[in-house]
Amino acid sequence: MMWWEGLLIGIAGVWAGAINTVVGSGTLVTFPVLVALGYPPVTATTSNAVGLITGTITGAYGYRHELAGQGRRVARLAVASFFGAIGGTALLLSLPKDAFEVIVPVLVGLSVLLVALQPLATRRLRARKAAKAAAGTGPEPAPAATGVVSAGPGAAAPADAGAAPAGPGAAPFTPLLYVLIFLIGVYGGYFTAAQGIMLVGVMGLLLADPLQRINAFKNVLSAVVNLVAGIIYAVVAPVDWAVIGILAVSSILGGFLGARIGRRLSPTVLRTTVIVIGVAAVVRLLV
Repeated sequence: MMWWEGLLIGIAGVWAGAINTVVGSGTLVTFPVLVALGYPPVTATTSNAVGLITGTITGAYGYRHELAGQGRRVARLAVASFFGAIGGTALLLSLPKDAFEVIVPVLVGLSVLLVALQPLATRRLRARKAAKAAAGTGPEPAPAATGVVSAGPGAAAPADAGAAPAGPGAAPFTPLLYVLIFLIGVYGGYFTAAQGIMLVGVMGLLLADPLQRINAFKNVLSAVVNLVAGIIYAVVAPVDWAVIGILAVSSILGGFLGARIGRRLSPTVLRTTVIVIGVAAVVRLLV
């Protein structure tokens, strides 16, 4: 490996670590770089998955304030991601790569659409619950906080950080949510790119939690998938340890930067960022 190749991979690692923490789809930065440098697609996929483990863990830690009081909830979802990741790695090691990648742009595009429609769906859901409560068919749930307080350096966490445990306004986990989290885990274990966008899209539609808390959930679930898939790849799949080392170090920096940026974004800005990067991801996968 030439020095400039290592530098390029390092820059891509920082960028990917930051994007993964804020939105997801950081693999769409590092994967093309590795392929362009001559690494085989499977080796690029496996080395990328192992190398970015540290960045996803760092990003999840950066959102620890939003995760306060949510340990049991996120642990239940993490079980689905864990088993999904195992299934995804099995697919990568046994199926032709083209067989699954045909549907990847469709899945990412659908997730972006879910993120875009989340405010409308949430308003309609709350209006329906309010109507039932007014008719005496059930208690009206407490509304979930959605605002974010602008924060400067050293300031407190955003208002929708979710530092308190989920209250009556938080929608319960449904079997559909577990199934979708599992399937996203399968996809993440297979290719990893844009799984964060899918997670935000699905949880944003099926949960009443603030978007920043959903983003924190996304970081933990992505870390679980990457960790499980990375361990399996490191043992049974072809990997390049030099690439892994560079990505592991650089993505840590990216993860911290992404957490500092992402936690200060308003729900509208965060949603717009997800949509823009998601559309770019679809274009990149189709080209």
